[in-house]
Amino acid sequence: APEFFTPGDIEMFFSTDWRVHYQSDRTGVRLIGPKPQWARKDGGEAGLHPSNIHDNAYAVGSIDFTGDMPIILGPDGPSLGGFVCPAVVISCELWKLGQLKAGDTIRFYRVNEAQAQTMEAQTEQFIRELNGSLPSEPVDVKGEPAILPLFSSRKPQSVYRADGDKYLLIEYGDRVLDLALRLHVYLVEQGFRALSLPGVIDITPGVRSLQIHYDNRLLPRVALLEALDHIHQGIPENPKITVPSRIVHMPLSWDDPATRLAQAKYMHSVRPDAPWCPDNIEFIRRINGLDSTQQVYETVFAANYLVLGLGDVYLGAPVATPLDPRHRLVTTKYNPARTWTPENAVGIGGAYMCVYGMEGPGGYQLVGRTVQVWNTHRSTRTFPAGTPWSLRCFDQIRFYPVSGEELLQLRSQILRGRFDLRIEEQSFNLKQYRDFLETVASSANAFKSKQQQAFHEERERWRLNGLLEVASVFDDPEPSLEDAEVEEGCQNITSPMTASVFHISVERGQQVVAGEKLIVLDAMKTEIVISSPVSGVVEHIRCDKGKLVHPGQSLCVLRVR
Repeated sequence: APEFFTPGDIEMFFSTDWRVHYQSDRTGVRLIGPKPQWARKDGGEAGLHPSNIHDNAYAVGSIDFTGDMPIILGPDGPSLGGFVCPAVVISCELWKLGQLKAGDTIRFYRVNEAQAQTMEAQTEQFIRELNGSLPSEPVDVKGEPAILPLFSSRKPQSVYRADGDKYLLIEYGDRVLDLALRLHVYLVEQGFRALSLPGVIDITPGVRSLQIHYDNRLLPRVALLEALDHIHQGIPENPKITVPSRIVHMPLSWDDPATRLAQAKYMHSVRPDAPWCPDNIEFIRRINGLDSTQQVYETVFAANYLVLGLGDVYLGAPVATPLDPRHRLVTTKYNPARTWTPENAVGIGGAYMCVYGMEGPGGYQLVGRTVQVWNTHRSTRTFPAGTPWSLRCFDQIRFYPVSGEELLQLRSQILRGRFDLRIEEQSFNLKQYRDFLETVASSANAFKSKQQQAFHEERERWRLNGLLEVASVFDDPEPSLEDAEVEEGCQNITSPMTASVFHISVERGQQVVAGEKLIVLDAMKTEIVISSPVSGVVEHIRCDKGKLVHPGQSLCVLRVR
């Protein structure tokens, strides 16, 4: 990814012993280590941080830089998102992710396509025969370019990226928000699906990209590239295209209590100095140069959000952008990402809106919450049989306001078929849309100019206040040796693993009995209760709520009775 990372960043990535963060699980393994220098200063329309990109599909095993913190995306991780990924763990090494725990250290090493195939064959033979040994790190690694074929003369320009050993990512045009590029991706996707090639596992469109997940044992990369090149040659530069586009009316609880809780948790456990907290909506107002948060409210409810991709983060979650450029609020994404987002929170990141399909991490600035976009257990009019997701690409989402209490009722009813979304069947025509853009060009340019000025002013405030450097993210002090000292007649209660102190249930001088809860730790998205092994009195408390503790570190001391 030479457009995003300097050569020094890539060398740093492969030479660092990364430590596993306590907030890791099957969605992703967070890593603690040095921050990149970056090859650019921001992400433009995609966000204020240089890691921000126009949303594309993720491979399982991608190293996803959510701001300055890398996360190895796991099997339950997002399928689409807006952060840059410089590398992917090869498929036969993914099993190692399940062995990691908080505090472990890992190091990445380079392999090329041929070496990945050899290691995969060796791994499969080991599993089949249960004999021999797993493949070791290759000794002689001949590097491969990050970018495969680049067709700069073709319009739009297409860039092929090796996305690990089982995925291929194709990007189109300049790194800007252009709906014509999304429709070009649609044409390529339809042409590729029609080929029905053996070995194709999944085809996922992004805002200006298409990802192919394939089995390279059935479909070699060179054959895949040839098939895509054939399709590209058959697509005209300025196609006349109309696609189905439903108007989907969705309720939105503005500044919902659940989204406020997510912001409070983030400040407590991730980044207390984040400039977008404690109020994401106020931050959106500021970074877009609006006069009041009421203007943010009016803009969101006035917009028609065109769905450009599904599975953005999880479970049929849409990534969408307003059709009217005067409604495109632009924000940066959290750095680092949240560890918890409520199900169906509505957020804005870059120029995009997302509805979170399930609880999990996230980086968009939160404005409220809506109803479910995925229904696993029942088919209804909103969730037809065979499609547990409610939205489709090129739908237009229109929000209408409801209270938090009303939303809870609708959320209960929609899963049972007692409430359905109001949907109007329409279409989206690219030529008509371009004609509309010409009629609003003057006011749209004025809106964008004011927005960009506010964007740069916000970035300058961050620089002056030292907020461009996120030192607190990597603050991981080792325990003091003094904590190991225990007086005679006392018992030291220690942490079993690297974790955050979630709750302290006792105080100094308090009498406790054996089995009583002393402290609750939070690690790997799990609460660990530390109970008293004996009866006694709390002599010392040696940890602080919200702070990190390491294996063997003293949490408290009991005087045994």
